[in-house]
Amino acid sequence: MPGRAEPAKVNPATRRIVFLLVPNYSMIAFSCAIEPLRMANWLSGKPLYEAVVASVDGEPVTASNGLDVSPCVGLSDIRQADVVFLCGGIDPDASLVPLLKPALSDLVRRKSALGGICTGSYLLARAGFLNGYRCTVHWENINAMYDEFPQLVVSSDLYELDRDRFTCSGGSAPLDMMLTLIGRDQGGELATAIAEMFVCERIRGVHDRQRIPLKQRFGSSQPKLIEAVELMEANIEEPMSLDELSSHVGISRRQLERLFQKHLNCVPTRYYLELRLRRARELLLRSSKSIVDIAFSCGFVSAPHFSKCYRDFFQVSPREERRNAGFKSADNSAPSGQERTGA
Repeated sequence: MPGRAEPAKVNPATRRIVFLLVPNYSMIAFSCAIEPLRMANWLSGKPLYEAVVASVDGEPVTASNGLDVSPCVGLSDIRQADVVFLCGGIDPDASLVPLLKPALSDLVRRKSALGGICTGSYLLARAGFLNGYRCTVHWENINAMYDEFPQLVVSSDLYELDRDRFTCSGGSAPLDMMLTLIGRDQGGELATAIAEMFVCERIRGVHDRQRIPLKQRFGSSQPKLIEAVELMEANIEEPMSLDELSSHVGISRRQLERLFQKHLNCVPTRYYLELRLRRARELLLRSSKSIVDIAFSCGFVSAPHFSKCYRDFFQVSPREERRNAGFKSADNSAPSGQERTGA
């Protein structure tokens, strides 16, 4: 990569992003979060972001892979930040919460947004900073979050951006979250350019889910719910009615609705629709099927209806989704005029 001149000094327009590391934090998640900021500065030739690494006491922190990172500052030294990301990993130490809460509360009063990366979300929840917000955490910890914080709305999406709270699962998910935030701040062109530099096939969106089987999520505690969802997954092209589902599962329609509302925070029909839309999105981005064929194979009676549902959920039409991903398809040569108007 060719060299560039030293960037200008940090100015008031620069967004200050703090990464607060806790012991056993995930190195891959932290790297995926901080590197997009460096690349944003490099590609733009401007100091768009200042990345600050911090720890509770200002001392080096050991990651879960055994590597030490020396922070720039201690938590008490952080006076200003646009966002503070709490970076967790293996076995988050709840005893840190009394140390974290006063400093983070002060930063919130100063209008800082808070974020949780991997199990950083768990520590934010313990400190009470996620009450009233949608949030997520690595799939291995979702059950524990459900059990310990029943008042929270914990999703299985890759990341959640709810007002001034940004949470994500671990692994490479922070890369997608940060690229989405950079796109909001600086425009989609820069975010796409960063993704290309990192050889990232596409920027996964806020509606992409972690791959969590319901059996892993609920174990053996909700067999009727799991059976109903498995029936939905097996009947995408020809969706079953709610009465058919409840009959096959062996409970009343009202009982089925209560199960979905209690454990998945939505009604069965909404869950089924989102399941079909997510399947359609996979086909849009990974297959060469026409949009009309995808609509029919995912249980939609027409391309216009499919397009409306898709846009309502993903805030982009199926055709725009493919175009944004740089996907080449035969849609433009398809004989059906309905497909063009519907998508």
